[in-house]
Amino acid sequence: MKYPAAIGAIVLLTSLADTPLVRAQPVGEAPDKTSAHSVSKASSRARNPRLVAIFDDYLAFTRHEAPVWATLQGDLRFNDKLTDASPQGVQRRRDATRDFIARLEAIPEGGLGEADRTDRALLLGQLRLSERWAAFYPEQSPMTSRAGPQFELPQLPDRVPLGTPKQRADYVVRLEGMATLIDQHIQQMRFGMNAGRVPPRVSMEGAVEQCRQIASPESLADPTRSPFYKPFRESSAGDPLATRARNAIGDEILPAFERLAGFLEREYIPACRDSIAAIDARDGEAMYALALRQHTTTDLTPDQIHEIGVREVARIRAEMIDVIRRSDWYAEKTGEWAGEPDEQTLFSEFVAFLRSNPQFYHTDPAALLQEYRAIAKRIDGELARLFRLLPMAPYGIRPLPLLGSEHAPNGYYYQGSLDAGLPANFVVNISALDQRPRYEMIALALHEGMPGHHLQIALAQELDDQHPFRSEIHFTAFQEGWALYCERLGLEMGEDPLSAGGRGLYENAYDDFGRLTYEMWRACRLVVDTGMHAKGWARDRSVQLMRDNTALSFANIDSEINRYIGWPGQACGYKLGELKIREWRAAAEDALGEAFDIRAFHEVLLSGGELPLDLLEERVMGWIDTKRSAG
Repeated sequence: MKYPAAIGAIVLLTSLADTPLVRAQPVGEAPDKTSAHSVSKASSRARNPRLVAIFDDYLAFTRHEAPVWATLQGDLRFNDKLTDASPQGVQRRRDATRDFIARLEAIPEGGLGEADRTDRALLLGQLRLSERWAAFYPEQSPMTSRAGPQFELPQLPDRVPLGTPKQRADYVVRLEGMATLIDQHIQQMRFGMNAGRVPPRVSMEGAVEQCRQIASPESLADPTRSPFYKPFRESSAGDPLATRARNAIGDEILPAFERLAGFLEREYIPACRDSIAAIDARDGEAMYALALRQHTTTDLTPDQIHEIGVREVARIRAEMIDVIRRSDWYAEKTGEWAGEPDEQTLFSEFVAFLRSNPQFYHTDPAALLQEYRAIAKRIDGELARLFRLLPMAPYGIRPLPLLGSEHAPNGYYYQGSLDAGLPANFVVNISALDQRPRYEMIALALHEGMPGHHLQIALAQELDDQHPFRSEIHFTAFQEGWALYCERLGLEMGEDPLSAGGRGLYENAYDDFGRLTYEMWRACRLVVDTGMHAKGWARDRSVQLMRDNTALSFANIDSEINRYIGWPGQACGYKLGELKIREWRAAAEDALGEAFDIRAFHEVLLSGGELPLDLLEERVMGWIDTKRSAG
């Protein structure tokens, strides 16, 4: 899973207020467009100059309005700023959305080259999506227990460059603006309460405790113990920047988190709704339909998505039973049974064994991280056989900060920036190790690292034939569908790949069952997301479906269900995107036969940058036709 704050940039002009890394910015302050970061890579090529000017302006505006996002992209012009989450800031972005739409519509599509047509369609589509989202006031629901200022702001010193005195000084200015940010979010949540736009109460569980962990008695007594002070812990006595940081933390940030905790506990959470269904929210049916459209880039209805999920659950379940029957556990149990139990009993007993046997769990966080690093190194040695296009940027594996980790998944991918000197990382949850099974590790490493999120996202950042505004646009179905597809690529790696009758990296039945558990998990999402948000399913029914069909830990299941409740539609992008990629690959293999080249197929998927599924399908099918015609 890519870090959600970055994914939030998909509809930048209206969703910036959803991202807590924001602060007031003077309306009249214009960005410095002489910076190399606002100059189009495409400007020296045969591109329509009016379109290039719009793309340049859009990139400059989004970077100006989301300065922390700009920092993470290597644009360091706004390092001392955060974006405006106030009503005035939200309105400014909405006005800009309409202006950009009008400018793009004034340029007819006819007569444009292929690259210009694609870029115009992509930006226009995202801007129109932003305009539609504005009607639902997303800025009025800026946090859950999994995302928000209490989860993301304390990670800022680990995510932005702090290697120079100027960068540390900029960071201090950001610290001095964080209390404003928090108060702006409180104001927006009050607007939401008054308008009846509030999230399900269950999605807020843990948020109060997270705020109070930040404003802990220890940090209040000594602000230098706060995670916000991390960059100055080695500072010399009397360092004026360290003094400013300590004062901002103690006098402003920690009291602001105390205010936020009190507001949530006494006002906001009591006003949140009991219902978990998106369609029960104000304008909920239309909002859920738009969420599905955004995250799947399809026009599938909730009923259609639900039925796809039901079919996938049944298919994967049959594969899981086959894997159980080739496990050591099954061989040992066969001698104990008078007759083999029915498949449901067989599945339940096997999963109970996986969840309870200590061989499947680390007890030391360092050992967990070391095993992930060993898996990643092993994967690296296999990539050349499947890819001829690899990114220059490396990635690392590091632990997720413990603050808030009890509500986080097993791992995230945080993208990096070569321009800013920021490393990309697969960030591993090292809390509650008895809930982080080893049989899931290979699949998760393939998904979050290489060749999943890191390969795809780092390549997109390094493409030199696209305007850089494309780095602001993301598609869940593409990103997460690709990463899920890559979990299956583990079958094609190693000394004994699937083509030779083996199971690739999933050498033993337990790891292979872990792979299938992850695939089943994503199939179940189609069922439970639509079930809860469109069909009136209770939370317990969704939990039980996941428990009955996966080997995920109970803690992970509970966390995941709360995620789907608080982020409707997003979880549906994974499986639908993966199914499309597998469908295209099967079509290419069938059409090209022995001429099919897996490395060329992957290059076609990845070398065009991020695309919605319909445009990506056109690209793949065009490649198939060209290859077939060439004989």
